[in-house]
Amino acid sequence: MSEAVGDPDELLTRLENGVLWLTINRADKGNAIPFYVRDRLIDAFRNAHWDVGVRAVVLTAAGERHFCTGADLSVPQPQRGTKPAEAPDRVVGSAINMMRAGFQQLMTAIQDCEKPVIVALNGTAAGGGGMLVLAADLVIAAENAKLIQVFVRRGLVPDGGVAYLLPRVVGMHKAKELIFFGDDLSAADAATLGIVNKVVPAAELQSAAKDWAERLAAGPTKAIGWGKKLLHDASELSRRDLLEEEAMMVELNSSTVDSGEGVASFRERRAPEWKGW
Repeated sequence: MSEAVGDPDELLTRLENGVLWLTINRADKGNAIPFYVRDRLIDAFRNAHWDVGVRAVVLTAAGERHFCTGADLSVPQPQRGTKPAEAPDRVVGSAINMMRAGFQQLMTAIQDCEKPVIVALNGTAAGGGGMLVLAADLVIAAENAKLIQVFVRRGLVPDGGVAYLLPRVVGMHKAKELIFFGDDLSAADAATLGIVNKVVPAAELQSAAKDWAERLAAGPTKAIGWGKKLLHDASELSRRDLLEEEAMMVELNSSTVDSGEGVASFRERRAPEWKGW
């Protein structure tokens, strides 16, 4: 998906001890992401889903001021396909297609990634940056971090799936308050609301994220991934359908090497050695 444009160092990637580290590296631009960084993130999460060597993902950003301030609209997105000379500059439906191919796909790539995704929130998350926080499985925030549902400040409708994700975390009335007013939300308050799992001093953010990510990467990857899917599906499926999916997940998991290791280690009274498959 990603276009061969832009500086490749604007998204840094490294695989270490089964953890894929993704770092948005545009601190001088508030870590706002242009279309090509967005597309690289989509590719990275989709590839992580399939890559057996990846067992957890950490998404963070450079600097201490901003995590991500949303889309970088100063970088024009290229026209896809062809456009007849007589067609207007903006054809009806173009914004719909842009959203479907953009931050909505990024949200879906994170949520559908089988591997657990941790956001190490190093600074302000606004607009689409807030979506990245909400879409993640776990969030560790620096004390100075904050979240802003900034859309209303710009006269915009929330996008990137924020209106889907936010009330599922904080409840409908609180979600409306955050979206209607667009006020700053501190890391401590975000933790109280359940958006953030843990708040740590900024100097400890990377080590805290590393600790959690490597614990996850050393775990039974398939069981974690299927547990993630069940949790995501629970609010959308009927009780009957969810129990059917649960039974299917149990059946699939029972055939994994890790499932056998879990039973064997219990019987032998030793610590399990998870393989991830």
